[in-house]
Amino acid sequence: MAAETSQTLFRGIRVMQVLAEVPEGLTVTALAARLEVNRTVAHRLVATLEQAGLVRRGAEGLLHLGMGVLKISGAVQPLLRDRATPVLRQLAETVGCTAHLNISDGTEAVALVVVEPSWTDFHVAYRVGARFPLEHGAAGKAICFIRDGDTTTPYAATTGELQSGAHGLAAPVRGVAGLEASVGIVTLGGPVDESVVAPRVVAAAREVSARLR
Repeated sequence: MAAETSQTLFRGIRVMQVLAEVPEGLTVTALAARLEVNRTVAHRLVATLEQAGLVRRGAEGLLHLGMGVLKISGAVQPLLRDRATPVLRQLAETVGCTAHLNISDGTEAVALVVVEPSWTDFHVAYRVGARFPLEHGAAGKAICFIRDGDTTTPYAATTGELQSGAHGLAAPVRGVAGLEASVGIVTLGGPVDESVVAPRVVAAAREVSARLR
């Protein structure tokens, strides 16, 4: 019985993970195929998660994550902020650039924590809650490394993709189950000295990962 209950719970979690990866929605049949279960099992899982508000049916019967997920994510985000902020503060002060933690939300990256250096004459104002496509900007591209299963590329660096004259560098936060996030910096002016900045950003991402495990 315990094994059956554990398997059901795991499948329910997988339903939410799969729907998070497909923001445009899935049919029950398509969901069943991705879960590698029969349609009856998928239907029962969906019905249970619908009752809890964790799955909803949208246009044309397509399945999406429900608003109940926001309550869960809302409880997790303060933990992410608390664990990441000291690391980002040290990074910002060390390299003299605005440091940030971004998490994925469907096809977008969302700025969850932003820390500006205290000693520089000017720095980039990076708004908490800012959203941008994952394929644009260093932070989003670093998150894509996780989503694409890339375990070797240490960081992404971009210039002018989100703001003219801005230089960004970000590293994925790997090794935290269920989390797609990156730690990065952004600055204006000359290009980032990757030989100096990149190792520090990668180290900060690793420290955030260690604090969350």
